[in-house]
Amino acid sequence: MNQPVVAASPEPHRPQYHFSPKAHWMNDPNGMVYFNGTYHLFFQYYPDGTTWGPMHWGHATSKDLVRWQEQPIALFPDSLGYIFSGSAVVDVNNTTGFGKNGQTPLVAIFTHHNPVLEKQKTGKHEYQSLAYSLDEGKTWTKYAGNPVLPNPGISDFRDPKVRWYEPQKKWIMTLATKDRITFYSSPDLKNWTRESEFGSTVGAHGGVWECPDLFPLTHNGKTVWTLLVSINPGGPNGGSATQYFVGDFDGKTFKPYSTATKWLDYGTDNYAGVTFANTGNRVVLMGWMSNWQYANVVPTTAWRSATTVPRELGLKEVNKDLFLTSVPVEELGALNQETVLVNDLTVKDRYELTAKTRNESGLFRLELTTKTAGDFALVLANEQGNEVVIGYDKTANVYYIDRSKAGKTGFEKGFGKRHTAPRLSVDPQISLTLLVDVASVELFADGGLTVMTDIFFPDTDLTKLVIKSASGIVIPTLEYTKLTSSVK
Repeated sequence: MNQPVVAASPEPHRPQYHFSPKAHWMNDPNGMVYFNGTYHLFFQYYPDGTTWGPMHWGHATSKDLVRWQEQPIALFPDSLGYIFSGSAVVDVNNTTGFGKNGQTPLVAIFTHHNPVLEKQKTGKHEYQSLAYSLDEGKTWTKYAGNPVLPNPGISDFRDPKVRWYEPQKKWIMTLATKDRITFYSSPDLKNWTRESEFGSTVGAHGGVWECPDLFPLTHNGKTVWTLLVSINPGGPNGGSATQYFVGDFDGKTFKPYSTATKWLDYGTDNYAGVTFANTGNRVVLMGWMSNWQYANVVPTTAWRSATTVPRELGLKEVNKDLFLTSVPVEELGALNQETVLVNDLTVKDRYELTAKTRNESGLFRLELTTKTAGDFALVLANEQGNEVVIGYDKTANVYYIDRSKAGKTGFEKGFGKRHTAPRLSVDPQISLTLLVDVASVELFADGGLTVMTDIFFPDTDLTKLVIKSASGIVIPTLEYTKLTSSVK
């Protein structure tokens, strides 16, 4: 028996199946870790306003990556500074000695950002510190020996992403250091040794490097290391975005196979994404669904920002080059309601799906394949004339999302635009997955080779759906699934 569709939230633009804080400001996901059956999402949080302010670590938990429960604030600013981005690990071997009586410590490694030192312009106002929890993340104790990694004089010295490197039985910290990444190692998370640096002459450098992540993936039986680096500004469609490199890592040095700039997500609203620790061979990422270009001024009132849906990462080879793929995690299937199947659909000019779907909430997942890679557009619309257009332009060989007529766009001059992303696949057929929430669209094309995430702010929910194709297109299979809210 299907559950009833939950009506749109009384709060305009409140996401219905993406995590957003009940109130106040949120940005980067931090310290994401899986432990004893629970996923922990920490995040940059300012509890006293809806614009960026002194940073805390907010906290939410989930058993299934879909339904999130907001928890009390985990980490508060202190005499050493604000609590900036970082990561969390399960210290299984109790290398820190924080665990007592057989307890396994959760350890958070984060950047302290000292506003007093920042004003003195010493360049030493950011440094890395620890906190630990012995009750599965409910309460946290800051380490008395903080900071564990002092600043050598680099003004942007932050966002430690730490993982255990089993071949050499040591922790590796991937740290953003202004315009490059610096790797450190430690036996106990307390004493750190600089190993190497990467990136000063490769990749995109339109802005400062931030929120890195280093993790292994398997491709054709071989371990391939992927390095994520968020950059602000300098994204492919303006503002902040995340680039990546694939290559080898030997516990000391990262060597990329290619120095070409590659983007995790070509939309404007997936930033600072990092992966969960302690998920075994599975690599799951969540990002901040906004952009520093306009995050502080988007037209929401009680809260600002949400996260992307969790995405499983993999690798795919195209023309002897390796690319990162992102697809929605399988757990999102828990939101599925009625499904409408359309087979052997020929679209010439336009095809109205609204009457078939009868979806008053506007929350849905759409999956389709095309017989050939021809022009088409999916138009989400409402009675007020707002529309978001998602499509493929064959001549330019790009996917696009156009939010220029999506409703409220005047809050920032660069918001209401058409964004494009190259089609990387060489398959003659297109496959596409689209996830639509109240105020966002996430496009996963060709098995996640090309990904775009964009937010928008319509006057009312976008409950109409039309497919257009001027040149004509054949769609062998189209599957439209209504989604229910995950908000409690």
